[in-house]
Amino acid sequence: MKWLQWCGSVAVVMALACGMAEGRRPQTITVGTSEADFTSIQEAVNAAPQTGAVIRIQPGVYREVVHVDKPKVQLRGEGNDPAKVVLVYGNSAASTCGTSCSATLFVTGDDFFAGGMTIANDYSEHSDVPSQAVAVKVTGDRAVFRKVRLLGAQDTLYAASDRCMDGRSPCTVKRQYFTDCYIEGHVDFIFGDARAVFDHCEIHSIPHIAGGYLTAQSRSNPEQDSGYVFNHCTLTADPGVRNIYLGRPWRDYSTVIFMNTKMGSHIAAAGWSEWKGAPVPRLQTATYAEFHSSGPGANPAAREKWSKQLTEAEAKKYETKAFLAGADGWDPTKVK
Repeated sequence: MKWLQWCGSVAVVMALACGMAEGRRPQTITVGTSEADFTSIQEAVNAAPQTGAVIRIQPGVYREVVHVDKPKVQLRGEGNDPAKVVLVYGNSAASTCGTSCSATLFVTGDDFFAGGMTIANDYSEHSDVPSQAVAVKVTGDRAVFRKVRLLGAQDTLYAASDRCMDGRSPCTVKRQYFTDCYIEGHVDFIFGDARAVFDHCEIHSIPHIAGGYLTAQSRSNPEQDSGYVFNHCTLTADPGVRNIYLGRPWRDYSTVIFMNTKMGSHIAAAGWSEWKGAPVPRLQTATYAEFHSSGPGANPAAREKWSKQLTEAEAKKYETKAFLAGADGWDPTKVK
């Protein structure tokens, strides 16, 4: 049986190699338990050529850690329900080399796509010891997540760049686009130093004993062009959850913008929080702003004094096509 599985794997790899040599469109690889090329997502990624591949994943639960270090890899869940295609693992900062090592999915390859699936870290469901536990760490450029559910607790999504923290070099800010996604957590659960847009996403807060923070963006200096933009999003929470801040500055020049976003009553009136324990105050150097916030959590008169409300002209530069274009004119809204 193992010999037959090995032969099948070799056949898939050879077919992919032939497609690459002939310059065809990205090959399709299937993952699942029934009439599929592989039973593991990582095996499918390993088999993908450097020119990219579409990996179609059958409904099911795939308990594994996945590393995508090749460009143009697409993970596409089959069916119409992202909740039925689940990639999950339970590592934590405490059980690995730290927060950066705890992810279920690591994406370092450029032009990555994920759609129609759930990616989760369920460490908090199996342990009472608090720890950072990442569902997705992405440092690739031009990454797109469409109709993806990201589940975790502390540090769910690490949307990051490459060697940009604390003056490391060479720093390359990476661009990422999340659309029609659901992202869940409690403390700093969207964090890092990518240049990222969250478009029509639901950002959901789960209970934590001391409230929580949606973001911990980590732009380290004014020359970097990293930052997070939430546009046309909805901020929700479990019943009874209160005192949730829009963000706190992980580094001095943290940049987060909320535009056209409906905010639930769980959002703290001040909106933004200082990073307690920082060597110097960071709110005065951070860029925290809103434009047309709505709902019971929208309270511009009570917001932290260093934050601001954008004018219509100021808000235009944070629209997706402008904010993520870069030198190559990338338009992630065309990636389906």
